[in-house]
Amino acid sequence: MNRIKEFRKKKKLSIYKLAESTGLTASYISNLENGHKTNPTKDVMEKIAAALGQTVPKIFYPEKEWVNFDSWKN
Repeated sequence: MNRIKEFRKKKKLSIYKLAESTGLTASYISNLENGHKTNPTKDVMEKIAAALGQTVPKIFYPEKEWVNFDSWKN
């Protein structure tokens, strides 16, 4: 499951405002939030992430633990 709704609510955006800022329909965003639509395109994920001020992995792959390998340098 993605975290669109979580970040949208944190920014106090309605689905309609998010739709307006991404060029997507409110119904499509709602379907993504509720898991009725899956596998959005890279372009869609990037638009939503940018509008929410987040990264694609943070929103669409929350179950993954992302590691910053740069911090492991000696």
